[in-house]
Amino acid sequence: MPSLKTEAQDYEPTTINNIAELDKVDVSNAVITEERQDKQGKPYTIRYITIEGEDYRVPISVISALKEILAEKPNLKHFKVKKSGKDLNTSYTVVPLD
Repeated sequence: MPSLKTEAQDYEPTTINNIAELDKVDVSNAVITEERQDKQGKPYTIRYITIEGEDYRVPISVISALKEILAEKPNLKHFKVKKSGKDLNTSYTVVPLD
């Protein structure tokens, strides 16, 4: 059984990238939905895509905006996401690329 000191030294917080970090996103990427718990133990749902072994979170507002774009442009293959703001004031803009 490891000591508290060893556990603390080995600890690496889990982080996930954001879809806005990608230059280009293919609409055919598989979306993975997972149930997780926050620090207080409250469950929440996260959606993400995996590209080259890295996970990228996909906010529901991006999915909603992409749905509207696809209604007008059903043959869309790629898009980009622009992120502005921080924490609870974060907003995302989905930009069709082709």
